[in-house]
Amino acid sequence: MTVKYSNEHEWIRVEGDVGTVGISQYAQEQLGDVVFVDVPAVGRKIAKGESVAVVESVKAASDIYAPASGEVVEANGELATTPGDVNADAMGKGWFFRIKLSDKGELAGLMDEKAYEEFVKGLG
Repeated sequence: MTVKYSNEHEWIRVEGDVGTVGISQYAQEQLGDVVFVDVPAVGRKIAKGESVAVVESVKAASDIYAPASGEVVEANGELATTPGDVNADAMGKGWFFRIKLSDKGELAGLMDEKAYEEFVKGLG
């Protein structure tokens, strides 16, 4: 299992040819209390960098971008009724969607956890 991070603060946990996508702990902290999440429909084909989902908080609304290309195979519908899961467990129950990856090579452009931590430090 591999976890990678994007410059837009999405994470993707890859198991086989399926990636689970969410937002980082840092991102949810910046957003504040999440009040609404819109996840993509199962079967949707997505391209790396495409806006795929929306998260709204008491502070702002933000697009969630696909860290890799593929097809949505599962969406976390639970977030519609419990959007606070994003704040409570961003790397666990707060995941947004799962994609069947069309090109695992796209993951090479993403950061590992150590590189992402350094990236976040540089933002402060």
